[in-house]
Amino acid sequence: MSQDPDDDRLEELREQKLQELQEQQGGGDGGREEAMEAQREQAEAQRKAVLRQHLTDGARKRLNTVKMSRESFGEQVEQQIVALAQSGRLREKIDEEKMKELLREMKPDSKSFNISRR
Repeated sequence: MSQDPDDDRLEELREQKLQELQEQQGGGDGGREEAMEAQREQAEAQRKAVLRQHLTDGARKRLNTVKMSRESFGEQVEQQIVALAQSGRLREKIDEEKMKELLREMKPDSKSFNISRR
């Protein structure tokens, strides 16, 4: 199985961030904050790479639309997809129809209000 060019780029970024972190270890408290920021950036890059690898273009567009309207729900869906991918439970790419199904399953129960007039 050949490696994806995105995976190679991600690995290069990881090594570069690791070198930066090692250089900053002697820098005191400021170095820790920078290291934590670098770690967050690395986690974000890794999450994006996983999503790019396991979602089709249509599914990615739908997820972005959901994130624009309901950011917290969109992030929950992203976390779920990343967790499924990392656990090895995604055998094929998620297309737009599967994304719709996943969104329906994860959608919180809607609260309905009945207004009766007397």
